[in-house]
Order: sequence, then C-alpha cells, then structure tokens
Amino acid sequence: MQGGGYVIMVDIILGIVGRLFGGWIFGILGIWPGGGLIGSIIMAFVGAVILVWITRLLKKA
Repeated sequence: MQGGGYVIMVDIILGIVGRLFGGWIFGILGIWPGGGLIGSIIMAFVGAVILVWITRLLKKA
C-alpha cells in the first residue's frame, strides 16, 4: 500500500489484529483455507491488508 505508514509498532499491532480479523471474516464467509501454515498466512495477510486499508481510509477522513 502506498502512502505514509504508521510507526512500526502500530504496523505490528495492526498485523496481529488483522490476523484475528481475517479469521473472523473467513469464518463468516464459511471459507477455511486449511489447517496448514500457508492457509494461515494467507488468512492473516488478507485480514491485515483489509484492516490497514480501513485504518488508512479513516486516517484520511
């Protein structure tokens, strides 16, 4: 994502919370990427990207 980021600690916290958010989103949609490491990484990545996108939208407003 382009633009000015946050302090590294905020990015780390957003990544961790994004993992939980991704699990919640995938659960609501009924999608489970499997029990493996790759599936968990994909789920965490998707959740973190969505969460960072939302926080940057709120930061601009």
